[in-house]
Amino acid sequence: MILTSRFSRSTCVLALFVLAISAHAQVTLGTSTQNFTLTGIGGNSAGEGQSTVSWGSCAFDGTNTTCTVSGPYTYAGTAAALGTSGTYSFVISYAGKGAFPLNAVSQTPGGNFFSYAATGNYNNFVITLTPTSGTPVNFYSFANFAFYYSSNAICTGTSVSTCGVGQVGLTPGAVISGPITGTFDPTPTIRNSEGVISASGYGGFTSIAPGTWMEIYGVNLATTQTQVWTSANFTNNTAPSTLATTSVTVGGQPAYIYFVSPGQINAQVPTGIATGNQTVVVTTAGGTGSAYTVNVNAVEPGILAIPAFVYKGQQYAVTVFSNTLTFDFPVAISGSATQQAAPGNYLTFYGVGFGPVTPGIPAGQAVTQANNVAGVTVSIGGVPATVAYAGEVASDVGLYQFNVVVPNIPANPAAPVVVSLNGTPVAQTLVIAVTN
Repeated sequence: MILTSRFSRSTCVLALFVLAISAHAQVTLGTSTQNFTLTGIGGNSAGEGQSTVSWGSCAFDGTNTTCTVSGPYTYAGTAAALGTSGTYSFVISYAGKGAFPLNAVSQTPGGNFFSYAATGNYNNFVITLTPTSGTPVNFYSFANFAFYYSSNAICTGTSVSTCGVGQVGLTPGAVISGPITGTFDPTPTIRNSEGVISASGYGGFTSIAPGTWMEIYGVNLATTQTQVWTSANFTNNTAPSTLATTSVTVGGQPAYIYFVSPGQINAQVPTGIATGNQTVVVTTAGGTGSAYTVNVNAVEPGILAIPAFVYKGQQYAVTVFSNTLTFDFPVAISGSATQQAAPGNYLTFYGVGFGPVTPGIPAGQAVTQANNVAGVTVSIGGVPATVAYAGEVASDVGLYQFNVVVPNIPANPAAPVVVSLNGTPVAQTLVIAVTN
């Protein structure tokens, strides 16, 4: 599929463990069955106490060290998969058997809450909730949980009478150790800023449109590390609306899920939604999240143009020569064939969000018939180009291709390209490489 590996921005692994509890129902974490130790290393420039961390029970298997903290949990929410009670297990693994890759920070010297910052390489962090009766559910989240020392934690080495987490951190060599309790919010949460955008590889606009592709960013968006749809997920040529327990609605209608991870979802917007403000809602085995409001336009066209195709500050459209895997680009790209187009060559551009085709193909349907989309024009180097074909790609879902004949223009390694829909230029500044 053209979407694969060229579709979305990469997700960034969060390095800070913070308290980020929202108004959702929280899992209450009971007393851990392993001790959790902080050893003070002194304050930082913000006056916060800093500590090294020893996390529960750890074992080295010859390659990785795996550490676990576990205990009982209770839950008063509505996520049936979690039940009302069960056991939790927090597991972190890291390469080798060196220092644990987390430090703790506390802003409140007399308090018992602490957050974490990553200090080294770790391979995996997983929170597993196992209901008393049911199937374990994994969460790969670095947010939405908090730990607190219980009142019978043991403290040594401080120079003050009280034994707060922050005070231990401010005192090098001081130690606080003992069982912990906590809270965890398993609800999928879309981030506030640009939580929903159109496909970033095609412009990444803050508005979406019926049938286009969108990306959703946040935490707890999936209960699996990553999953991409396969042919097995399709039913009678229809793409899945649920993938690894993750589903999405836009304006109350189900979207079609291509990719899920804890921090990102790639999905096709359903066809029949109205324009204007609409809500996007994510549901997983951890519950149903709060609605995120996004603007919906009738169309939101974008052309495939990714960071790997930026050269000398110019964004090149990702185009291939007709019936080849050779890209139009002014310089070599490792692992890919490139050359510059000449007048008369056919180039294929790819796009999303260009609206209905004839005959109609609803969102979620793999293309099985010839079709076309009206109103697409292209100019290269300021000269109109012939659009030999404009329509959705056969066997794909919601992806358009435009076969364009390069006009007779002077050689230009960065010839401006303007793609328009019904006379309105697509909101991207793009170039291609043209030689003679």
